[in-house]
Amino acid sequence: MGLFTAALPDFPWDTLTPFADRARSHPDGIVDLSVGTPVDPTPELLRRALADAADSPGYPQTWGTPALRAAVADWFDRRRGVPGLDPAGVLPTVGSKEMVALLPALLGAGAGDLVLHPAAAYPTYDVGARLAGATPVPTTDPVAVLTGPEGPKVRLVWLNSPGNPDGSVLGVDQLRAVVEAARAVGAVVASDECYAELPWAEPWASDGVPSLLDPRVTDGDHRGLLVLYSLSKQSNLAGYRAAFTAGDPELVAALLATRKHAGMIVPGPVQAAMTVALGDDAHVAAQREVYRARRATLLPALTGTGLRLDGSEAGLYLWVTAGEDCWATVERLAGLGILVAPGAFYGAPQHVRVALTATDERIATAAARLATV
Repeated sequence: MGLFTAALPDFPWDTLTPFADRARSHPDGIVDLSVGTPVDPTPELLRRALADAADSPGYPQTWGTPALRAAVADWFDRRRGVPGLDPAGVLPTVGSKEMVALLPALLGAGAGDLVLHPAAAYPTYDVGARLAGATPVPTTDPVAVLTGPEGPKVRLVWLNSPGNPDGSVLGVDQLRAVVEAARAVGAVVASDECYAELPWAEPWASDGVPSLLDPRVTDGDHRGLLVLYSLSKQSNLAGYRAAFTAGDPELVAALLATRKHAGMIVPGPVQAAMTVALGDDAHVAAQREVYRARRATLLPALTGTGLRLDGSEAGLYLWVTAGEDCWATVERLAGLGILVAPGAFYGAPQHVRVALTATDERIATAAARLATV
């Protein structure tokens, strides 16, 4: 075990325990806004689809059912502005986090290879590079790295749009620049787009969040490109571990071959529920409005205490700063019984991440407590 863990950082949430304890000591209980786990019910439509497929005695298809892969392709066309996605370039995954952690190794990255990821980022991008023996490189400008002297060493470029933790969105021109620079050195580009159905700011709220596979980015050529997507956020399916990777059919075929050997398969009933979820936009729109209302309640309460909002154009989080060390902000909010995630977890030591994933009652409670400051 030590052979693997020696190269990994400590699990960051363990360091949040004393602040969680302090928040729990509040007379009216804790408001936990530190994690992005959905709290609203899984839509009945999807629970019924899972139950209807519960008689599943045989092994499911690693590649996913043809119906699921077709549903993914149709969803990209209908919701993401990506027509003509080849269903052969679709692969269901056991949540998206496992692919974030394993993709560098599955692509053959190792010693001497660089894996680029956003400077403010979900920690698993860094962990995945380390597990492969490659070098993680946080950067605010992947094009500069790709076109610089280190460019030929880059094996994989991670993009995250909308971003976790900061909610930033990459436009078509930014995505296109990364693709062109990566192709010049033979690097794969993987875009984690799990929050794409939750845009708040313009132009994204009206026009949608651009995908890496958008023809305006790729000219219709998905070579060397992968998108990761999860139904955890849009459909409250975090407990189902329902996600997929899509893009370059050759890359997907290589990933599929490895997954067949490793037995990494999404359960059949979950594949059936995913197929239904991807075909139904109504439940996604309804959940978006739930988060919109929570955001409208929480945001002015936070900024009213002097916190400044940065980014947060889309997604499940408010990315705020008091211009001080993030742990001081965490401690002060814990004194109000509100637990948030320190930006230090994500490479940004002066920000905190505040999740919208609490019940309406708890969000209202947090806003009321903040109003007393």
